[in-house]
Formats: sequence, C-alpha cells, structure tokens
Amino acid sequence: MATGTRDWRIAARNGLVPEDISPWKSARRTFALVVFVWAAAAAITCAAYLTLGSEVVPIALGVVLCLAFAVLLMLLHRAAWLAVLAVVPALFVLVGAVQYAPEAALERRGVRESVVIVADSAAGTGGDNHRFTLRRTDGSTLKEKLEYDGDTWDPKVGERLDVIRDPEGTVPMEQAEDVDAGGRMGGLIGGTVAWTLITVLAGRRGHVRRRRGIEMPDYM
Repeated sequence: MATGTRDWRIAARNGLVPEDISPWKSARRTFALVVFVWAAAAAITCAAYLTLGSEVVPIALGVVLCLAFAVLLMLLHRAAWLAVLAVVPALFVLVGAVQYAPEAALERRGVRESVVIVADSAAGTGGDNHRFTLRRTDGSTLKEKLEYDGDTWDPKVGERLDVIRDPEGTVPMEQAEDVDAGGRMGGLIGGTVAWTLITVLAGRRGHVRRRRGIEMPDYM
C-alpha cells in the first residue's frame, strides 16, 4: 500500500491523474493488443490463402503488421527492449503465416512425382537462380520447372528427387521433403503465443512505469 501511494504521489508530481494509471485501463490496453496479435496472425494467413502462388502481398502485409505491433508494444510498455525481443517470434509468425497456405494446398491436392534432374538453367553461368528441368520415371518431361534461388542446396543434373506439384498450377512445385504444413502452423502458433506472453509482460511493466510517472519510452 505504501509503495502504491508513493508511486501515485510521484505520478501526481509529473502531472498524471488517477485515471491515467488505472489498472483496469492498463488491462484493457493489454487485452486490445493481445486481440491485435491474434488478428494480425490470422490476417497474414488469410492473405496468403487469397493470393496463393504469390508471396508479395502476405509478406508486405506481414511486415506492416509486425512493425505496427512493435510500435504499439513500445507505447504499451513505455520502453523498447521488449519490442526488440519480439523480433524473433515475429519471424516465426511471418514465415509460418506466409508459407502455411501454399504448403497446405500442396499437401491437400498436390501430386507426388519421382523425378530426375535433366537440366539446370544456372549450369555454367555461376548464378544462384536455378530452374531445374525434371523428367518422370516414364521418360516424359514436366512442363513446370523446380525453382530454387540460392547456393546452399545445389543438386546436380542426374540427381533423383521426390517433388510435389500442384495440378492446378497455382502453387509452385516443391521438394516433397520441404512440404510441412503442420510445421509451418506450429511455428505460426508458437510465434503468436510468444507475442501474447510478451504483450502481457509489456502491459504489466507499462502499468508500473506509468504509476512511477515515466512518460516516454526508453531502452530499458
């Protein structure tokens, strides 16, 4: 009780009124941000579903919502370090939400093929943008090419792979071992839960900081 009175007096000297440090007001702010967290995760996932085959829209929306969450978290917490801490779960939310929809589509309606790489568009060029031409076991060549940008995975012509392709042609073909919709959903949920816990902590600490009359966010 003495601590609460001392905090209230400090807040009063800084020009705050009791309504500004009401625990119910802090709780409402915290709950509102928790709702925002789950709504943001759902919005990115829905955008990925609605734009299957193109990741530009869900990624752009995800980046905007992640930045908005960081700003709101700083305002709630009145410090920046929790917003920095939230970057890691933000990556899980963004990657999980963007990649879950196409991988779920491949698992649901995809056709599994055993293929052999017969050509690589980057062969002899030194480039990292690979477009692999694939041949089925019956000798026919797939019209769709397996795309890969990077140099960490560099299969050679003649290597055998299992791929899953979308018969509707909406979702790009992927290696079968890389298709894991359940894992993407797990990462999405895990990141969202972590965001929720960080939000609750920010709400509690932000309330304490307001009672102490701390006005502007700092880094500690």
